[in-house]
Amino acid sequence: MILISHRGNTSGINKEFENNPKYIEKAISLGFDVEVDIWFKDGDFFLGHDSAETKVNTNYLENDKLWCHAKNIEALLSLSELNCKYFWHQKDDVTITSNGYFWTYPGKKLTRNSICVLPEISKIKEINCAGICSDYIEEYKFLND
Repeated sequence: MILISHRGNTSGINKEFENNPKYIEKAISLGFDVEVDIWFKDGDFFLGHDSAETKVNTNYLENDKLWCHAKNIEALLSLSELNCKYFWHQKDDVTITSNGYFWTYPGKKLTRNSICVLPEISKIKEINCAGICSDYIEEYKFLND
């Protein structure tokens, strides 16, 4: 089971630290992959959910533990030129990530190839899929024991 921290959160939402490189690194050090929000603006990549906040370089993004969520079309195009995992979605039921997984919107039908996004929102009881992306990813570590 792929366990993915949502924006660096591992045991609850912490908007103050989400998409912060140190917060992300902490989640990675705990053994999780991390979904990060990526913008591309004026020739540079930035972390940030609602806007471009923290500048990062391409080497940072080419980390196999990161799942890069393109937040603008320029980010999607620029990420496609890197060696990284990336995807674009808004409120689609599902989108296909660059590495072939189905990034599945909360509450939508899951498959064996799905990444179940924010199961805490839809209160999913049975998770039968490839991975989970959650603000409470610590609660799912038992799936890999």
